[in-house]
Amino acid sequence: MLKYIVKKAVSVLTVLFIVSFVTFFIIHLTPGDPARIMLGADAPQEAVEALREQMGLNRTLPVQYLEWLNDVLHGDLGTSIFMEGSMSYIIGLRMKPTIVLTLCVLGIAVIIAIPTGIMAARGRGRAVDQGMMMVSMIGVSIPGFLLGLLLVLLFAVKLGLLPASGYKELKDAGLVTYVKYLILPSISLGMMHAALLSRMTRSAVLEVLNKDYIKMAKAKGVHSFSLMFRHALRNALLPIITVIAQSFVSLIAGALVTETIFNIPGIGKLIIDSIGRRDYEVVQAMVLLVAVINVLIMFALDLIYGVIDPRIRTEK
Repeated sequence: MLKYIVKKAVSVLTVLFIVSFVTFFIIHLTPGDPARIMLGADAPQEAVEALREQMGLNRTLPVQYLEWLNDVLHGDLGTSIFMEGSMSYIIGLRMKPTIVLTLCVLGIAVIIAIPTGIMAARGRGRAVDQGMMMVSMIGVSIPGFLLGLLLVLLFAVKLGLLPASGYKELKDAGLVTYVKYLILPSISLGMMHAALLSRMTRSAVLEVLNKDYIKMAKAKGVHSFSLMFRHALRNALLPIITVIAQSFVSLIAGALVTETIFNIPGIGKLIIDSIGRRDYEVVQAMVLLVAVINVLIMFALDLIYGVIDPRIRTEK
């Protein structure tokens, strides 16, 4: 088991190094000069060069990368050019809305997907199965941003039941108002992930239902409810948990459009704004943070698989 953990840890570190390298160079090769943006288009070139010297932008890219990597390894993610406060404070402030939105989306997806996936598996080939799979196909096909705009048009503009955009803190707005601001963005993102998770649940449950021990239990007269939830679903959870974990990562990394549409001050909107004003340090820190979250979650899943299934950790 120790050899398996070390092997996975080495692969994690390798991936993180490659991500940091690619992220740094792609960002610094994009057009635009942060010093010129800070000082304005009419600033004299001498002042721009002085600021570039102060910010270290006149050094070669490999030197800048090694300095940045050294700072990251010592816990220093850099300093924003345009925002006050430490990088940890900025990230923590913007991470909270994104995490809350992500958990709401996953909650909606799980509540909808697990029961519908089980019902589709139990009624394989029947009308209920075909109907639910058709609905899930529609959910996968509709882009989240388009669904979000349609929801805003219906519930905010036409009916006036929910706010069109924005985000309120729980301590300032109260629970009811807080939830109202989360409903539309959560549904717009949650429907697509619910559709994907429903299809995965159906496939995983169907695969388990075809196993010999399920057929044996059914032949012994085990109650259908017990057969489904104590035997079939329990043994089908690994691929379902994998999809949920991957959805968590993709929601954190892919909330850019939704947070922009609904004006949610999360990390997605922070990345968009930082790219627009060439705030290199913030973009690098955020991309690296998302990559770390992604890799660590996948690493945890690998360890769980290795504990549950010995065949995985003994693979060459």
